[in-house]
Amino acid sequence: MTPQLQQAIRLLQLSTLELQTEVQQALESNPLLEMVEEGENDAVGADFGADEPKTDSLNGEDELAAVAGLSGEITVVAREDETAAGSMSGDIPEELPVDTNWEDVYDSGGVGATVAEADNRVFELQDTPSQSLRDLLMWQMDLTPFSDTDRAIASSIIDAIDDDGYLTAPLEEIQQGLEGGKEIGLDEVAAVLHRIQNFDPPGVAARDLRECLLLQLQQVPAETPMLAEAKCLVGEHLALLGNREYTQLTRRLKLDERALQAVIELIQSLNPRPGNSVASSQAEYIVPDVIVRKRNGAWRVELNEEAVPRLRINKQYAGLIRRADSSSDNTYLKGQLQEARWFLKSLQSRHETLLKVASCIVERQRGFLEHGEEAMKALVLHDVAEVVGMHESTISRVTTKKYMWTPRGIFELKYFFSSHVSTAAGGECSSTAIRAFIKKLVAAENQRKPLSDSKIASILCEQGINVARRTVAKYREAMAIPPSNERKKLI
Repeated sequence: MTPQLQQAIRLLQLSTLELQTEVQQALESNPLLEMVEEGENDAVGADFGADEPKTDSLNGEDELAAVAGLSGEITVVAREDETAAGSMSGDIPEELPVDTNWEDVYDSGGVGATVAEADNRVFELQDTPSQSLRDLLMWQMDLTPFSDTDRAIASSIIDAIDDDGYLTAPLEEIQQGLEGGKEIGLDEVAAVLHRIQNFDPPGVAARDLRECLLLQLQQVPAETPMLAEAKCLVGEHLALLGNREYTQLTRRLKLDERALQAVIELIQSLNPRPGNSVASSQAEYIVPDVIVRKRNGAWRVELNEEAVPRLRINKQYAGLIRRADSSSDNTYLKGQLQEARWFLKSLQSRHETLLKVASCIVERQRGFLEHGEEAMKALVLHDVAEVVGMHESTISRVTTKKYMWTPRGIFELKYFFSSHVSTAAGGECSSTAIRAFIKKLVAAENQRKPLSDSKIASILCEQGINVARRTVAKYREAMAIPPSNERKKLI
């Protein structure tokens, strides 16, 4: 395997954010590469066609020919720019004529970003956190008038609180771990714990679920309807609620079903994991590699201009290269020029391969784009590999950590691949579609008599989808849908 091919494969499997880091490193290490400034070499988007320059692909085949073979309703948008790296194989000579300057044969250009509208290019999955739960509790401790001893106790208690907000160590253990613990009474430790339990978030430092819910109910306004009944249920009958023994609860609390439902809704509004309300992880960002839009009745596939680095050969440094010059400086520049050329070609090959695979996916999953998950078709790596003329390992690299923006949301390319289940008519139904059907059936079920896995399987069989009960259970668990006995509600 040649170094050029190794580089192309390595760039192919990088995510967009990883690619940006790689590009930055290349810019710092190679003086022959430079970034195209915004506004330079503006290009007009155009469909791939016969007039586009041919490029070298990873496997040596014509990349654009395979794209052109897709349905005419799927339009691939790329730069119609002579500065693209794909045209470099024809524009950049492998060898310079003797005693000629670089600028005599090559007009500097760059790898241009594809045409895309400049709206919402970077999508944030979650807000940037301000602090961890421990930081929040320590900050509140510093604002609370504690004595030195109580401060030491409070610090030990906070250290024993897990990410969910629960106290994981017994008070006796906390007491023994304190310096001079024998002189500190257990009641003093309990008093400090009580003060911490009044910190934010409500319910923090509880020792079990019952105490956590009761702490939160104590902070609910006293005029809240059914507050007293909710405290009674949590304090004395929480196990019955967990087992959904609604008949016994109505009898013991002396409430009718509607009133009991109001009590349960109040309890369900509480947070059983108060620590989770405090963000503790770093913000994650997704930069979509491919953007899919429907225009004039046809789906258009285009690269995200923010995900495509715009690079070119530095004309000033390239102009210093002389063919007949064998000095060390000239040899160095020639080597850097070759590396820059390889890097630009590898980048362009990555973009073209990504476009080709994304276009094939859009072609196969047009039903999903039009109608949603229930119309998702079964698709495996081999299916795409056959269409685009590449190895399955290449398709796997392309679809890993690459994202597609669609009108239905942002999805990793691997999301569109799924196994299949045979239908009664002899066709195939993707596992994604089956999960969507299950979710739809559960959402529409009678909550007083939820559908069992066997019943869901029989309903799917009536629709021509042959699935076993255990298969339904597997898909249901994968979607974090509880079993029927846990989905039962009072009203």
